[in-house]
Amino acid sequence: MNRKKKLNQILKKRLKQANVKLQTSNKPRYISKADRAKMDLEAAQQTSEGVATEAQAVDTANADEIAKEPETK
Repeated sequence: MNRKKKLNQILKKRLKQANVKLQTSNKPRYISKADRAKMDLEAAQQTSEGVATEAQAVDTANADEIAKEPETK
């Protein structure tokens, strides 16, 4: 009886392990607090660089318009 019980335990354990491997989790991957802070900083830098380049583009466009105005008068 003990031998039979032990074999059943082993087989059940293997089945459980196989089922656990097949299950997928919908839970998002953990990101540490430090990594989240770093990602926020990088995002802030990129947006500030984007705003700065936009401002430069607007300034150059305004300068071009100002330069063209005297020519049209």
